[in-house]
Amino acid sequence: MIVLAQAGFCISYLIFIANTLAHLFNKSYDDVTSAGKILGFLTPKALYIWGCFPFQLGLNSIPSLTHLAPLSIFADVVDLGAMGVVMVEDVMIFLKKMPDLKAFGDFSVFAYGIGVAVYAFEGVGMIMPLESETRNKGRFGKILALCMVFISLLYGAFGALGYFAFGEDTKDIITTNLGPGVVSTLVQLGLCINLFFTFPLMMNPVYEVFERRFCDYRYCMWLRWLIVLAVSLVALLVPNFADFLSLVGSSVCCVLGFVLPALFHWLVFKEELGWSGIAWDACIVVFGVIIGITGTYSSLMEIFASKA
Repeated sequence: MIVLAQAGFCISYLIFIANTLAHLFNKSYDDVTSAGKILGFLTPKALYIWGCFPFQLGLNSIPSLTHLAPLSIFADVVDLGAMGVVMVEDVMIFLKKMPDLKAFGDFSVFAYGIGVAVYAFEGVGMIMPLESETRNKGRFGKILALCMVFISLLYGAFGALGYFAFGEDTKDIITTNLGPGVVSTLVQLGLCINLFFTFPLMMNPVYEVFERRFCDYRYCMWLRWLIVLAVSLVALLVPNFADFLSLVGSSVCCVLGFVLPALFHWLVFKEELGWSGIAWDACIVVFGVIIGITGTYSSLMEIFASKA
């Protein structure tokens, strides 16, 4: 599950980078007629994914999370700056346009949205690797809790402001709603830079699992390169960014975030839990299963519809 989740996150990174760059620099390309292909056969999305490929091979060859820390800090600073600019732009656009808003959609929309929301906590698979690398492990839990609260508030505000600004016209990649301009272009490039340098960090748990299983816990560069190639190939085949986010969030992340934690909690503490504790665990498992099934179905329908 961890492998599927982390690889799915990184696939979405490549899709976001490629689609954003294509939106910025290849507006003449037409998906329907395939007019505007580069060199006659390459779509802009494919060009940018393969353009990232050799650089990702180099970044993913770095063996330790400690060595990736400067890149991670730089990516986070760029990300926070870009999100701040987008949120300010959203508020200004909302005050000017005041679009019609719907408070609630139907259940399929709710399940689809839950899948995307669960996906937002994509760093959960990095908790154990990061804890193993920290110097003061006693403070790690408190820092983690503060980070989770901050991220929840930030992502909630980011999503809400985006919908307030554009209503039903909100696109899957919110920065494409901002229109042309220097600020918009810099924000989009900043987000691409963030995801580009976050990619090797998020792939680290995948490498740990594969190297533990196939290489007897030893660092293996060629295995990492094969995994990066596989992730890039899958990214080429996925047509839509938001649908893939919801698919990963609904299928894998719901299991990791709701079903397995509650199930493990019951298995470990079943002798100590009262009926209320058992009921809570059961409710969380049922909620995760229902959201997982309905969200996965909705996401697959959206993906197949966009291909058709």
